[in-house]
Amino acid sequence: MTMKLFVNLPIKDLGKTRAFFGELGFTFDENFSDERGVCMQINPDTYYMLLTEPFFQSFTDKKIADSKSTVECYNALSAESRADVDRLVDKAMDLGATLGQKPEEYDFMYSRSFRDLDGHEWSFCWMDPSFTG
Repeated sequence: MTMKLFVNLPIKDLGKTRAFFGELGFTFDENFSDERGVCMQINPDTYYMLLTEPFFQSFTDKKIADSKSTVECYNALSAESRADVDRLVDKAMDLGATLGQKPEEYDFMYSRSFRDLDGHEWSFCWMDPSFTG
């Protein structure tokens, strides 16, 4: 069974968030985007629904986590190369993100992280396809 994944994240400012991720090279599916949120496509089966806090709140009776001080999830995405990891994280920092954890470097993997405009944790990682362990 093939499933699509839709990760929903609450955001404060739709315009700034859309511009931030658009500048990082992500695209949006306009069929599922409006003034309450945008649908950011990662690949044909993975999407992030970046929803304004009031709209996000309509899906739950729980309090929305303050992503500036708590972590609700850690979003890790693959990159094509080590250079892409650095390019993406450096660009995110230039666009107003803050530095996440220290870079991780192993024989088979390299990753760096940042916190987006709302404080959500993101990581880009490259894994060496020739590594056999």
